[in-house]
Amino acid sequence: MILSCQNISKSFGTDEILKNVSFHIEANEKAAIVGINGAGKSTLLKIIMQKETPDTGEVILAKDATIGYLAQYQDVSGHRTIYEEVLDAKQNIIEMEERLRGMETQMNTLTGQELETLLDGYHRLSHEFELLGGYTYRSEVTGILKGLGFSESEFDRQMSELSGGQKTRVSLGKLLVTKPDVLLLDEPLGALDLKLRKDMQNELKSIQHKTGITFIYVTHDQEEALSMSDTVVVMADGKIQQIGSPVDIYNEPENAFVADFIGESNILDGSMPCDRKATFAGHTFECVDGGFAAGEKVDVVIRPEDIDIVPKERGMLCGKVTAVTFKGDYYEIIVDVQGFKWMIETSDYAAPDSTIGLYIEPDAIHVMKKSVYSGKFGDYSTFSDEAEEMSDPDIILGEEDTNGGDEKE
Repeated sequence: MILSCQNISKSFGTDEILKNVSFHIEANEKAAIVGINGAGKSTLLKIIMQKETPDTGEVILAKDATIGYLAQYQDVSGHRTIYEEVLDAKQNIIEMEERLRGMETQMNTLTGQELETLLDGYHRLSHEFELLGGYTYRSEVTGILKGLGFSESEFDRQMSELSGGQKTRVSLGKLLVTKPDVLLLDEPLGALDLKLRKDMQNELKSIQHKTGITFIYVTHDQEEALSMSDTVVVMADGKIQQIGSPVDIYNEPENAFVADFIGESNILDGSMPCDRKATFAGHTFECVDGGFAAGEKVDVVIRPEDIDIVPKERGMLCGKVTAVTFKGDYYEIIVDVQGFKWMIETSDYAAPDSTIGLYIEPDAIHVMKKSVYSGKFGDYSTFSDEAEEMSDPDIILGEEDTNGGDEKE
């Protein structure tokens, strides 16, 4: 264990931001803290960084472990170049190198005991310089900058010329060359465009693997959290809703908030007449879950990609297609089944206004206990209405900024 948060609570006035937050992170792990804006994620990071004091609870860091922090917004400007800005993080080695060069100059002017004393100090300093990577630090800076997407031709660009996303990458480079034991990243890729964000996700995973630095990401991007981490901490309303691996979080959500926030989900009211039987949408279906009281009210989750389209005669449920959106490698289809709007993601096409059957395998039905979030998520009625409006030629849509970030390459 390299970092542990134990029963952290924090309020600002009457607003309770964090409520008994507890989790621990292992060394060399990639963890993601994910939630909507206002979930308490950034406040938690500030407490870990000792920039805020919790009302109750404590943060425990492994002995001698160091923490680096990449803030969400970077206020980096001035007349330094990209290379100079990152190289500045090696200032202690640069100063040591200058001392060594100065000692070498002195050697030509000293003799006898004075020279012996100087040589003794020179050898000790040279050894320390070597241990700190003094003979490789410039190539290390070059390698990190290239890994972060900068070409050598860009190294001489001044910081004042860079976009927000580029400044974020430079700031990340400065942190990486200091080799902290734990690196906290607050929305690190938010200012990048989509393609560069995907490239940076792969590069960050590669850097983490090579360096062994423990990465803790804070993000509201669910896909980023799943793809970038070994452990996901899902937060809402100042509380941890679930902790687990990306696969467990996606396949076994503990409540309706997690099911809806992590990926798309159809979430229905249901009940459990007995183990491995779930009743919802007016029918009883086989499932693989158990351990509920007979007749217990539950939430039933079915992921859009786990629903097969079949002829209506073969469907376990039947409904009318109200919207179809082509997504490149699949169709996103909204189906009205007795007033409940289902989302289906499939490579099979279904025409708008057609009636289709829905087939669901038992292991695609996930049953959850009721929670404070029950009934708030999982019906795509609003989504379907919006899709229908967008296809209406009488409605004029205003222009929206669809740029994923301010990164201009």
